[in-house]
Amino acid sequence: MSGAKIVSFVGAGPGDPELITVKGRRLIEEADVVVYAGSLVMDRHLLFCKEGAEVYNSATMNLDEIIDVMVSGVKAGKSVVRLHTGDSAIYGAIREQCDRLDSAGIGYEVVPGVTAALAAAAVLKKELTVPGVTQSVIITRIEGRTPVPEAEKLSALAIHGVTLCIYLSVSMMDKVVKELSTGYGPDTPVAVIYRASWDDELTITGTLSDITRKVADSGVDRHAIIIVGRAIGERPDPNAEESKLYDATFTHAHRNAIDAGAAEEGGKTKKRGRPVR
Repeated sequence: MSGAKIVSFVGAGPGDPELITVKGRRLIEEADVVVYAGSLVMDRHLLFCKEGAEVYNSATMNLDEIIDVMVSGVKAGKSVVRLHTGDSAIYGAIREQCDRLDSAGIGYEVVPGVTAALAAAAVLKKELTVPGVTQSVIITRIEGRTPVPEAEKLSALAIHGVTLCIYLSVSMMDKVVKELSTGYGPDTPVAVIYRASWDDELTITGTLSDITRKVADSGVDRHAIIIVGRAIGERPDPNAEESKLYDATFTHAHRNAIDAGAAEEGGKTKKRGRPVR
């Protein structure tokens, strides 16, 4: 029905309230009901709720209670925001909520957010994909109370040598390192970023050989992302391959190449394609 109220699942981002999307902020400002993940979402997001908005902390609620608030709100003609940390597509546990809303005949939308792994990469000022090093990123977690498929255990993923972004695992750092060591060497760079973009953000860097000790010394045992792989290390070779995206000798749809030989003579442009005006 046109104009019908729905539930908006909004990714709040990793912490810093300014890292939410413009759409996500607008939905919070307009919402009659906000159900937020209080153990993970920064309270400052709630300053943008309008006067009189109903605010619920889902950290103290079970699934049935959360669904009841959302369904009741929509049926009462209220706009409802379900505010998750990071991006709700990554360990956001929205599937069961969406299934319940489908069963209740309640419409919903999903608004993406910045996931913690990307915030952590920004803290490190690193790319997760580097030409000649790796072009792949795996987001995963170690097996704890929630099992993972046998083929997705860290020991199996480690053989690929790609960048790994490991969530929900820093409390088992010794086990993480043991499994990763089946595929990565002891000198492989590792970074642990605690609460990326929060006021108390902390970065711990090292290698597989020493990161367990460093994390133990820091006292960090939750709310951290582990990033593993050569891509986050120091550039080992100044002559190593660079991206072709801005290479002067590389032609693409928006730019003509400069002849590699002529470039040393002053930069002669090849006649390929029509110049952009």
